[in-house]
Amino acid sequence: MLDAHLKTQLKAYLEKVTQPIEIVASLDDSAKSAELNELLEEIAALSGQIALVRRDDDARKPSFAINRVGSDIGVHFAGIPLGHEFTSLVLALLQVGGHPSKTAADVIEQVKNLDGPAPDGVFRFETYFSLSCQNCPDVVQALNLMSVLNPKIQHVAIDGALYQDEVEARQVMSVPTVYLNGEVFDQGRMSLEQILAKIDTGASARVAEKIQAKGAFDVLVVGGGPAGAAAAIYAARKGIRTGVAAERFGGQVLDTMSIENFISVSATDGPKMGAALEQHVKEYDVDIMNLQRAEKLVPASEPGGLIEIELANGATLKSKTVILSTGARWRQMGVPGEDAYRNKGVAYCPHCDGPLFKGKRVVVIGGGNSGVEAAIDLAGIVSHVTLVEFDGKLRADDVLQRKLRSLPNVDIIVSAQSTEVLGDGQKVTGLVYKDRVDGVMHSLELEGIFVQIGLLPNTEWLKGTLELSPRGEIVIDERGQTSLPGVFAAGDATTVPYKQIVIAMGAGSTAALSAFDHLIRSPVVAAKTAKEAVAA
Repeated sequence: MLDAHLKTQLKAYLEKVTQPIEIVASLDDSAKSAELNELLEEIAALSGQIALVRRDDDARKPSFAINRVGSDIGVHFAGIPLGHEFTSLVLALLQVGGHPSKTAADVIEQVKNLDGPAPDGVFRFETYFSLSCQNCPDVVQALNLMSVLNPKIQHVAIDGALYQDEVEARQVMSVPTVYLNGEVFDQGRMSLEQILAKIDTGASARVAEKIQAKGAFDVLVVGGGPAGAAAAIYAARKGIRTGVAAERFGGQVLDTMSIENFISVSATDGPKMGAALEQHVKEYDVDIMNLQRAEKLVPASEPGGLIEIELANGATLKSKTVILSTGARWRQMGVPGEDAYRNKGVAYCPHCDGPLFKGKRVVVIGGGNSGVEAAIDLAGIVSHVTLVEFDGKLRADDVLQRKLRSLPNVDIIVSAQSTEVLGDGQKVTGLVYKDRVDGVMHSLELEGIFVQIGLLPNTEWLKGTLELSPRGEIVIDERGQTSLPGVFAAGDATTVPYKQIVIAMGAGSTAALSAFDHLIRSPVVAAKTAKEAVAA
């Protein structure tokens, strides 16, 4: 199953294994079991520290556990972790085999000290993933590491496409979906820190106390996407005190499947770029405060005074200048039933959730590039795709439209206004739309709705504080300056005309340079510089 090059790479990684590992396989007579057995045999042959045994004692087949011999440390996969999950498999082998994680020491200690709920004090996690989901590996790897660090934490990663009956029974319509002790825990991308924040109830208060004690920054960046990362790097390179408060470092780019227009990098994906952004920022003296949502901006009370950012956890950050780079999120249809059936048939990531709708009927809302690309991808998985566009024609690039129209299982409806999502209380059953030409109402019977109608700026918390455009974007000039002195902005949350990664990075750099220029020209900094010159 593994080509020679990949085997060579994997063999080199497995040399880092210091503790003996036992892979315990549960198989049956299916083709998928034979495929998994072949993969496990190839892995075991690459290291003398790995032994493969077959017990067939797991109810899920094919599945396997990776256990550290002589201990209760291990992880569990139900399925064949290739695709995006192959990295999760390699990391599991290394970590169960004794290779230390690069996770921060305080986070590791926090995991080790966790106690599970009554009656036996064990956290039992189950994660449903799909091999095409770029969001799933973060969750799978975080929970796997937790189970290696703490024997009171157990985790099994389950390929939803392989266990369709289980997915149907549990009404899993979005990945990653995580269960904890039999109940839904959460859905969507989560970091290790986010999972800890949910199960360690005192963590948020401890973090807030730490943040509250921080001194004032010269530049505080709010948001950790491409614009925020660029702003932080450019500010830190000036030698000034720089902080980043981000709800999730990487931002919307983490949800991007393929990136092929970032100059000098012919192809990459969002998670890789997000990790590279964070690593680059960490190479500088930047105080990164992740998982922090800003809720209020308080302008400086006097020229040269401090600007305040109030966070959701109750802490307040102070800074001489602020760069707002809060980005954007998927725009919703805003129709009855959409919220009620979110993750129950209404989805926003076709790459992640598409495999869960294998053989079913789905609709894609939106006729731009994102919508047409989604319909093309889904057509290879589902039984039928209907693309619904509000405008009288599709807006996607011509090459994409030609590809879409060539597919036999795709219908296109234009001049259609979606008005309601239908469901049976458990899952989506249909979509109602109005023909904008004759006003007639129609309904489509289907099992899934993928919404691809653009982005909405994350600026609601700024209303009434600074100038926003009618679309809710932060109004900026060519220097990134907002309507408030000392407050700058960059990226998809602003009035910049094109929402692209490369443009956001340039705008973040511009905002940081403008913030530095503002600092050196402000009365407070000028006075301080004069005093230092006299002292010298």
